[in-house]
This record gives sequence, structure tokens and C-alpha cells, in this order.
Amino acid sequence: MSPKHVVFKKVSRDKSVTVYMAKRDFVDHCDFVDPVDGVIVVDPVQLKGKKVYVMLSCTFRYGRQDMDVMGVAFRRDLFLVTRQVYPELQDKEKLTHTKIQQKLLRKLGNNAFPFFFEFPDNLPCSIALQPGPSDVGKKCAVEFEVKAFCGENQDEKIDKQSSVHLTIRKIQFSAEDSKLVPSAETTFEFLMSEKPLHVKLSLPKETFYHGEPLKADVEITNSSSRNIKDISLSVEQVTHVILYSSDKYVKSVAKEETSDSVPSGTSLKKEYTLHPLLAYNKDRRGLALDGRLKHEDTNLASSSIVKQEVLKEVQGILVSYKVVLRMVASGTVGSSEVSLEVPFRLMHPKPEPGKDSEPDDMVFEEFKRAYLKGMVYGDDDESPTDA
Repeated sequence: MSPKHVVFKKVSRDKSVTVYMAKRDFVDHCDFVDPVDGVIVVDPVQLKGKKVYVMLSCTFRYGRQDMDVMGVAFRRDLFLVTRQVYPELQDKEKLTHTKIQQKLLRKLGNNAFPFFFEFPDNLPCSIALQPGPSDVGKKCAVEFEVKAFCGENQDEKIDKQSSVHLTIRKIQFSAEDSKLVPSAETTFEFLMSEKPLHVKLSLPKETFYHGEPLKADVEITNSSSRNIKDISLSVEQVTHVILYSSDKYVKSVAKEETSDSVPSGTSLKKEYTLHPLLAYNKDRRGLALDGRLKHEDTNLASSSIVKQEVLKEVQGILVSYKVVLRMVASGTVGSSEVSLEVPFRLMHPKPEPGKDSEPDDMVFEEFKRAYLKGMVYGDDDESPTDA
């Protein structure tokens, strides 16, 4: 039996507009981003002479949707583009860019019209900050959405009865595994100590996958007169929130506190294992998470990879990770903390490329609004029906 190609379908409440999209995850390859494409089916009788538009938006939401202060909403559009789909302004063939659009147009008939968008290269990926246990409403997040609606013109107020909202995600996968072995080493000198302390921290590779244990090698050569104790390692998530200013938040997502010590004149060489998992951080307010769809489980946010030439233009949320080694050097004249850090990437592996399905292998999956007990959602939240 040949595999089915799932096509997502969403119908407006008044049945005037239906959106079909072959996927809702769009990959940022750094050099380019997968284009957003789909097909809209219109009902000319229900439209009553109105036009149909489709909009692609990237929004940074930093407060609940129903909150505003003196008329200022807690959201900012980082990217917004609107195109007229019906009546068509160009020939369908010029607006059809992908094979799945061709298949859908053939299957859905004369009232089907294609749409196509390209992302600029200075947008962040879909990321949300984890709310606290007592927080309600939409979380602080970077969100992407496709919206289809009808009206006399694109600027008039959108009627919820004749509009369709589909949340999509912009995501990144791990690049080809580099041969780089991240490491850092340094020498510390202390007052009234003739010889120094030498510390080295290294990781076996640059990129770790979500759910994979992280192994770190520690080498300490203590030639100083101080005694080393309270050795600990942690994985720290560094979140840059960039909007009107740039704010940085650092949170530990995995920690290993040891009883190991390195007395003066001795050395230590040991491998430690850390587990940076969301499962151990479920109630930690403000942790960055990968954006999610359909209320499925998510994970700690993947590392952000941004081209250097557009780094200064990016707004929203950017995430990075580092392993930090800390220890206390104690002596007769007091104690001091010694630390060393190594950056790394936490990402999903790149999936195997799939094969294109034939037109007859398409299956449509309906979407409807669904509400989960104990959670608050806006009008544009949706979940799929059970398959």
C-alpha cells in the first residue's frame, strides 16, 4: 500500500473560503527557507462579490492577546505580507510553483487558486517562552500564521465568519555534522601560589540532538597551593529577546553537582553526563521552547542559527547553549570560584528526504477548533480532528 500524502484543510465558518496546505513546518536551511505554498478554494455565491486575500505573518507576542495598555497591544508584527487570490490578478500557471499545488488544482477544480510566499532571511524560528504554573492565556512567543479572508479590500476589518487561520512553524534542523570538537582550557594563578591551576573542558562534538545525553570531559591539573572542591557542571540556555532593546536571560536546564575534589599537587580526568531535557524543567517559567502545533508535546528550544550578515537585523527570540564548569579553589587566604564554558548546539537531526506522492495518494485532514481543559486559547487556535 503506497504512503498517503496528508494535506491539511481548514474551512471558514460560512464555507466561503477553504485553505489547503501540504505542510505546516517550513525549514530554514540558513541559505534559504522553504517557501509557503498552498491552494484556496472559494465559493463565489457565498462571497457575494467580495475579494479573497491570503496573508503570511510573523508576530512577536509578549502578552496575552486580550491585554492592552492605553490601546497598545502586547504584540508586534515582525513580518506581514498580503496578496489577493481571487479574483486572480495573474494566470494560475504563473502562481503555481510546486508539484503539490499542481495536484491540488487538478483535484479541486476551477474555483481553486494557488498562493505562494517566500520568507525573508532575517526572521527568527518559532519559539515560545514557557509560562509559569499560574500563568493563563497565550505565552510570550514568536508565531507564524497563514490567514485567508474575504472583503471589499485588504484593509477592512476581518470577519471571523469568512476567515481561516492556520498556525505554521519555521524550524531548523542540524546542519551536516562538523568535525569541530568544542573545547576550552585556561590557567589560573593565585596569590601566594608559585604554580598555577590548569583546567580543560571539552565535548565530543558540536551538535547534540534533543533527548541525547551530553557527555563532557574535564581535566584538572592542580599544581597550585589551593585545594579544588565543589566541582559542578551545568547546561545553560541563553535566550536573547530582541525587540525595542536586547535582553538576555540565562537559565540552567541540567546540572551535575559532584563531591569530587582535587587537592593541591594532584590531578583529575573524568567524563560527566548531563541530560538537558524539558521533562526535568516542566515548571520553569521563562524557558525557551520550540514552537508547537496542535497542542502536541514540545522540547527545549533548538539552537538558533543565523547568517552573520543578517544577525543585526533579526528581532524576536534567539537561543544558544553552553556547558559551564565551576569549582571552588580554597586556600589559607580565602576561596575563589573558577569557571570555564564551552558553547554547543542542541537541535533536531535532519530527517530523511521523503518521496513525492502521486495525486491519488493525497488524503485531506480536517482541522477544527478544540479546547483543552484548563487552558485558554484565542479564536485562531485549532487542532486536527481524530484521524
